[in-house]
Amino acid sequence: MNYFVAICLLTALSHSAFAQDDAPEGKALYMAFCAQCHGPDLRGGNAPSMVDGIWKYGDGRSYRIRNIKNGLTDLGMPGFGNLLTDEQIAAIVTFIERAEKTMGQPKPPPPDFIQTQDYEVDIDIWVKGLRIPWAIDFIDAHTALITERVGALRMAKNGRMLADPIAGTPQVIHAGQGGLMDVAVDPAYRENGWIYLAYSHEINRVEGQRRSPAMTRLVRGRIKDNVFIDREVIYEAPRETYRTSRHHYGCRIAFDAQGDLYFAIGDRGAQNHAQDLSRPNGKIHRIHTDGRVPKDNPFVGRAGALKTIYSFGHRNPQGLAVDPVTGKVWDSEHGPMGGDELNVIARGKNYGWPVITYGLNYNGTMVSEWVRKPGMEQPALFWRPSIAVCGINFYSGALFPKWQNKLLVASLKYEDVRVLSVEGDRVMHEEVILKNAGRVREAVSGPDGAVYVVLNRPDVILRLTPSEAR
Repeated sequence: MNYFVAICLLTALSHSAFAQDDAPEGKALYMAFCAQCHGPDLRGGNAPSMVDGIWKYGDGRSYRIRNIKNGLTDLGMPGFGNLLTDEQIAAIVTFIERAEKTMGQPKPPPPDFIQTQDYEVDIDIWVKGLRIPWAIDFIDAHTALITERVGALRMAKNGRMLADPIAGTPQVIHAGQGGLMDVAVDPAYRENGWIYLAYSHEINRVEGQRRSPAMTRLVRGRIKDNVFIDREVIYEAPRETYRTSRHHYGCRIAFDAQGDLYFAIGDRGAQNHAQDLSRPNGKIHRIHTDGRVPKDNPFVGRAGALKTIYSFGHRNPQGLAVDPVTGKVWDSEHGPMGGDELNVIARGKNYGWPVITYGLNYNGTMVSEWVRKPGMEQPALFWRPSIAVCGINFYSGALFPKWQNKLLVASLKYEDVRVLSVEGDRVMHEEVILKNAGRVREAVSGPDGAVYVVLNRPDVILRLTPSEAR
């Protein structure tokens, strides 16, 4: 590092908006540790710009802190956790964020056109004006339901969102990673009208606890005149298992060919609970759509085990889908630092967390020395480093026939949509089709054959269709 150059640059910039930052310690630390690669003006060099509005490896303060502390070793970026304190790293991030506001470029809008290996694709903003959209499902070819994590259920018709959210939905606790999560339309919706919601449910705080306990809960209801009516709780965990943490709730919903309902609950920050069959967290559950427990669930006859559990040893499932060809259930789940997984879920199987994992703790220490053990399932695919994998859905439309039965995979951290070719239980190929449009919560196959992409920052729904000749 040429400190003379750094000092000269500091002097030259001393009267600019960039230099009039009120985080001088963060600026000095940036110049000492970061400027050689990312540029003294933050505009990039050997490493990406800090002010172009594009964050390839996680957009948000927590990702930036984590990347500086732990590094991105596969990309040649070292971790600085042994050289800098948490406070110093936070000061660097504060400096970068303030510099980005004063001299940076706004995040580019989503592209209106992309080229993939198989198609040229047009992209339109289908719905905007949302607040942290989390999930989408379709009532018919023209009407979609969209959850906002803040607690609102929205309806959109032909790409226009109704002004008012649907009334009568359950109250959620919107804190940390909690809120209103998945929405799922019953496969027999035309006959029964049922809509299913997954959300973080809060109960009264116990004396001596710092905050109230919460857990993932499921309800179903019908929509009439923009009101959620006939509301029924179809799954509630035993209240003694509720936890005061505010992360790792899961939760996605999927239906099999028999109409049974699968849903996932994350470990809620208590990783060892994932191996405990008396606990709901760290599990994938199966119930009938009215909440009854299927008699052939794997742990129905085991003393002390929760009867709804279908598989266990999961960290934080963020995607759940049923293969339309094989009928097998697939899940995607967040690992810690690395070790995101794509799993084929089988009845009664143990998926290993935290006994086996391909990830590390966020401070770089080991979660476990084991990546495989007898009696524990291996993922069909794992991502290291983590992509913050989110929703997964099998494509089943007519507009993109070459993607038929391929798996659409969303990434929060890398802000991309991937198309995975699957043969049986194996992933044969992975292609990124959309990049840096925003944090992708899920990409789904709509009833019209278009691909609908739920984005955070910007909070919009994109619609992808094959291009006409240009």
